[in-house]
Amino acid sequence: MSSSLLQRYRAWRHRPSPEPGSKESRRRIWIWSVLGIVGLLAFFFWYTSARMLKEPLVVDIAIDDPHFGESLGPLLGAEFSKGNKVELLVNGEEFFPSMLKAIREAEKTITLETYIWSSGKISDEFIEALSERARAGVKVHVIGDGMGTRPLKRADRQRMIDAGVEYHVYGREHWYEIKPDINHRTHRKLLVIDGRIGFTGGMCIDDRWLGDAETTDVWRETQVRVEGPVVRQMQSVFVTNWVQTTPRVLFGPEYFPVGGALPLGGAYAQCFESGPNESPEYARLSYMAAIAAAREVIQIANAYFIPDDLMLDMLVAALERGVQVQIIVPGVNDSAFGRAASRSRWGRLLAAGAEFYSYERAMYHAKVMMVDDVFLTIGSVNFDNRSLSINDEVNLNVLDRKLAARGREIFEKDLADSRPITREEFEGRPAYIKAIDWFCGLFRSQL
Repeated sequence: MSSSLLQRYRAWRHRPSPEPGSKESRRRIWIWSVLGIVGLLAFFFWYTSARMLKEPLVVDIAIDDPHFGESLGPLLGAEFSKGNKVELLVNGEEFFPSMLKAIREAEKTITLETYIWSSGKISDEFIEALSERARAGVKVHVIGDGMGTRPLKRADRQRMIDAGVEYHVYGREHWYEIKPDINHRTHRKLLVIDGRIGFTGGMCIDDRWLGDAETTDVWRETQVRVEGPVVRQMQSVFVTNWVQTTPRVLFGPEYFPVGGALPLGGAYAQCFESGPNESPEYARLSYMAAIAAAREVIQIANAYFIPDDLMLDMLVAALERGVQVQIIVPGVNDSAFGRAASRSRWGRLLAAGAEFYSYERAMYHAKVMMVDDVFLTIGSVNFDNRSLSINDEVNLNVLDRKLAARGREIFEKDLADSRPITREEFEGRPAYIKAIDWFCGLFRSQL
């Protein structure tokens, strides 16, 4: 058999070259051209997502040690502040009314940044609320991602502009405007009212987020409402993308009121930005620090859990030092490709003792991690390379046992709506599924 294969290979190597201009010649040119383009694109995507952080982080102090926050703050360029009031809001039935109420009560400024914005029922409510405030003299500034806002009808966008809303598209406002780095997007989700009330999380302006995640057509999401000193940092993250999109800086007490720094609660919090143009891999560093400082339990609820080798190493190291690791992933997923790529990363964790759960009730879109019942991080960051290296992101980190207890309560409710994934089930999946997972995992640097 091997001799036969060798003979065939030699015959193929010494086959006569096709005549120039022949059908076979043109076919070869097309094949090599396509392979060359694919190779160049692969190199481009790899190069634009190359990681800076490549070694595991070792943290010798526990996450509830005061020195943890005092060290993480300067590293992420956002000091923790005391006296913040932080509230977790579950699903559209809770966060949409709260956000719309805050918009309608705005007196001076509204700043809004989103990734996806689709025309529909909830879009109309946001447009009407923003437009009404703009006509009343409130300064309303909106940034939408060039790709994520494609489902927003031009007429809907014009309604806001006609009312006085300053609406700008990040990255690509017209079809003919091509960014040098087409792979870079703003994935941030921020709403700040009068510099005093802030919202962030994974939610976008789309009807899929309406309701209470009662069916697979409605998305399960967690959002956070914040008051206190940390809102100033949330505003500064918005302004970062604003000055990258427009020539004007938002400045003054209407955006950064002195009273916005008054303590209103007990939560110790920071809001940090992450993005290749200003704060490269801050999101990765934040995750790494929290995982390295874990001593008891790490609970991850994330829509797109596709960790790279470094993050896998750190989670496995946590398991080896006795930390319990629980991970909720979507059972219903909007991306079959992403689901397969995610599965390609589960094997080492399951073998090391991690607990995986598949959320079955609805599309799971939460982006939350909790550590040792004291630390909670929430925002736009997914547990994948696109969020950790490529896109602009924003997250809120909170050190507060009361908020962490509320987070655990939500996590455990999600566990009740989830199905455990055992190591035996995972390893026993069909060979063709394993092959698909492996192939999709090859593209994880772009997911």
